[in-house]
Amino acid sequence: MKRYIVSRGYDWTWFLLPPLASLLLAAIAAQTAFFDDTLLGDGPDALSTVVIGVVIHAHLVAVFIRSHGNEQVFARHRVRFVVVPIAVWLALIASDWLSALAVVVVTFWDVWHSGAQTFGLARIYDRNAGNPPQLGRRLDLAMNQLLYAGPILAGVTLAPHLDSFDGFWNAVPAQVLGWQRWIAIAVVVSGLLLTIVYVSAHVRWAKQGHRISPQKVFLVASTGLCSIVSWTFNPWGEAFFIMNLFHAVQYLALVRAVERCTLVSLAACVVYGVWADQLDPDRHALWALTIVVSLMHFWYDGFIWSVRAKHV
Repeated sequence: MKRYIVSRGYDWTWFLLPPLASLLLAAIAAQTAFFDDTLLGDGPDALSTVVIGVVIHAHLVAVFIRSHGNEQVFARHRVRFVVVPIAVWLALIASDWLSALAVVVVTFWDVWHSGAQTFGLARIYDRNAGNPPQLGRRLDLAMNQLLYAGPILAGVTLAPHLDSFDGFWNAVPAQVLGWQRWIAIAVVVSGLLLTIVYVSAHVRWAKQGHRISPQKVFLVASTGLCSIVSWTFNPWGEAFFIMNLFHAVQYLALVRAVERCTLVSLAACVVYGVWADQLDPDRHALWALTIVVSLMHFWYDGFIWSVRAKHV
């Protein structure tokens, strides 16, 4: 039985170890000027911000290799892949209110999407171990979302996440931060309860013949540890770099393996990443295009990588 998605070496390099590797890399880089705003001279951003910006945009646009570049996938969802992105782009151009709302949606959908990616990889490992794709699905989804979003809600990086409301509803950040203590308590209590339920369920299933996947256990545990350390204790710039770096690496590696895309295709994604990261936000039509790419990435991933629908 094949326990890995691609192979032992590929999976450990590109799927399993990246969370801890990103944490270690950031710890080393923090001893240098990598996260320092002065490294690039008079530029407003640190080198880390530029690098991770390019990586993020590159992985966002890579979804189109899977959605539009795969004939079988494209044939199943022509309207979603052609009509919807054009309609969203036109709406963002026409309405400043929708543009401001889109920034909020992108910020928080990104949080959900990132937890969902770990969930998706974990479910593939669970399926590869020989388990039914429905068994434990909701518990896995809840656990992975808690491990990713919980530290954001309870930690010091909640405030930067709320900055997206500045152009949409200015009162939200102050109101939410005023309740953060109680939010943190709720996260801790619910997290402990969910962990007890999660572990107890897997122990019970194991006694009934459920095959525990070591790869899944390592992935969920290491990603959870990385999320807790990064979002709860690290400065915003470092935490953002860590969490987005391993997420993008895993995604690009998955696209590379499943679609067998060439290095030229990946290089094209990087070129787009450089362009999107350096784009002047005042060029509204082009800026709206990058927002559409982000929204479509989050949406498409919800169904084109479905384990239940056997798309992977």
